Amino acid sequence: MLILERFSFGVGDRFAHQAAAQLRAFQKLESFGVSVVPVWNKSNREHSFIGSEPKSVLDSAKRAVQECNWSKGWYVDADHIQLATVDRFIEPSNFFTIDVASSIGKPPAAGEVDAFLTRNKSLVGKIAIPGIEPLQISESDVRRVAQKYLLAAQEAGRIYRHIESEKGRGQFVTEVSMDETDSPQTPPELLIILAALAEEKIPLQTIAPKFTGRFNKGVDYVGDLAQFEKEFNSDLAVIAYSIAQHGLPANLKLSVHSGSDKFSLYPIIRRSLESTGAGIHLKTAGTTWLEELIGLAESGGDGLSLAKEIYAYALAHTDEFCAPYASVIDIDKSRLPSAESVQTWSGPEFANALRHIPANPQFNSSFRQLLHVSFKVAAKHGSRFTDLLQANEKIVSEQVMTNLFDRHMKPLFLG
Repeated sequence: MLILERFSFGVGDRFAHQAAAQLRAFQKLESFGVSVVPVWNKSNREHSFIGSEPKSVLDSAKRAVQECNWSKGWYVDADHIQLATVDRFIEPSNFFTIDVASSIGKPPAAGEVDAFLTRNKSLVGKIAIPGIEPLQISESDVRRVAQKYLLAAQEAGRIYRHIESEKGRGQFVTEVSMDETDSPQTPPELLIILAALAEEKIPLQTIAPKFTGRFNKGVDYVGDLAQFEKEFNSDLAVIAYSIAQHGLPANLKLSVHSGSDKFSLYPIIRRSLESTGAGIHLKTAGTTWLEELIGLAESGGDGLSLAKEIYAYALAHTDEFCAPYASVIDIDKSRLPSAESVQTWSGPEFANALRHIPANPQFNSSFRQLLHVSFKVAAKHGSRFTDLLQANEKIVSEQVMTNLFDRHMKPLFLG
């Protein structure tokens, strides 16, 4: 069986130019004695926006592994796939994030909830789980959660078995994602969900629940930090308990989606991992594209001109670009600078507004979030954008590596 390492880090590379720069961040972390493996991820939606194919992610990763002489594990993630979209990913991918959010809340077939409850009487009552206060779960609680999530677990099973029929058992890593939904899953709900996934005989290695609070794209967490810490630790305890109770893989771990730039959460997660010995999969994506834009702006000349053009187009199409990401962005339109004012900015001014350093008075989170979801504008420019990335490779790759290591890996794994 392909076994995912304890620490893994999802990295997006939407234009397939920064895999080596990203990998150098992993190598730098390795030099501090912390081993984390890269998981290059790109969703069907992102491929559709850009016009790329899943094999491009594999090809880019292979080149980076060879260039950097990387000898550790590495993965290519078919990110947020469903049964209708998975086939194009099967050959080049060895990690599958099965997204069943669209099935959450839909009722299962008649009698399924009763049958689930009959098979899982142990979920009812006072559940003693090491490390946290006992969970008190009633029969009606199990019915309610099964009514909401059982069909989603069954759909995950169908998708998993389809992939397995093509790739073979044990030849890929399976993650189930339930984060792109309206309400978070509580620890008791996670316990019941894991029982349902175990019944589907999915060799689940990571589970991505929706946590309390806002996980907006490319900016920090918004929510109660103490509540998150309690919930995160409870989820870790529930996973450890479920492994023992239901025979799930021993390396099953939490996955944190939209994990980039959640600076206030990294110390909490680090403490939890240190105290429990648990693993983590933290997924980032669009920040790489933003670092490319920062590098182009700082390079000046044509790079800065293109960065300004991209923003002007994005500003004129704000509603269109934000619609697919409405649940994971919070943009204050009154804080979006006019295209005319941005046209007067220097390269450092553009970079400072975009780079996520909250203490910098020039940083603008609304500006950053709009550009985060506007990556397909760069795709419209085709070779002009990618040619400029190549022409300014040194400064762009430095931005990518520094952002990944200094602002993400270092606080999460080194403190």
